[in-house]
Amino acid sequence: MPALEFHMDSSLARAARHLCQVSARTIARNADLDADALRKYEKGADVFDEGQIQRLTDALVTYGARFVPEDEFGGVGVRRKFSRTGVRMIETWEGEGGPVADDDV
Repeated sequence: MPALEFHMDSSLARAARHLCQVSARTIARNADLDADALRKYEKGADVFDEGQIQRLTDALVTYGARFVPEDEFGGVGVRRKFSRTGVRMIETWEGEGGPVADDDV
């Protein structure tokens, strides 16, 4: 089966930035973009070329976004990546005791 291509769009960029809890100004500075142009892009304006979109994607990854490409199971998405320390802390919290139950997350 051929690999499916990842495509950054305005809603995905906006979701990733909000998920990482970083300002448009900070992402724009890291990606060498204009903050106002980034806000316009996030609202659906087609203001960036492929190089700018790649820099935006790289900046979002730097701040913790992990993009999930579209595949046969679902559409493209974004999630927050955790450091090894963060994963260990989560594992510790989950193993602290109490009754076993499903999470409501």
